[in-house]
Amino acid sequence: MSQKSVYQPTEAELEILKIIWELEPASVRAIHERIAEGKNVGYTTVLKQVQRLIEKGVLDKEVVGGTHLYRAVVHETDIKQQLVDKVLHNAFGGSALDMMMHALGNHKASPEELLELKNWLDAQLKK
Repeated sequence: MSQKSVYQPTEAELEILKIIWELEPASVRAIHERIAEGKNVGYTTVLKQVQRLIEKGVLDKEVVGGTHLYRAVVHETDIKQQLVDKVLHNAFGGSALDMMMHALGNHKASPEELLELKNWLDAQLKK
């Protein structure tokens, strides 16, 4: 899948991708174990989702010692940017300020997060 292609993951696909980005490469068993920590889901359900992601060109598969391992073809930063862009335009009319204020108003940011945000804003002003 080229980076210019717009891939919009479903919630279930995104859950799998986040695990793969963290563990890469990852087996279906490892993916299933992570998901099953938080909810009741069958191994075959996870396997089917992984197979669909391969069909969509989102994952690559390699076999190592008889174990099927999966890697993401799409980059985490690209997917996150697409998701942010979609929310920014659909929910906030393209206003990054409205989106940021809404996010910070509904989520108690830690002092460390606020300092990191301040440093980032300072760097943006210097550009």
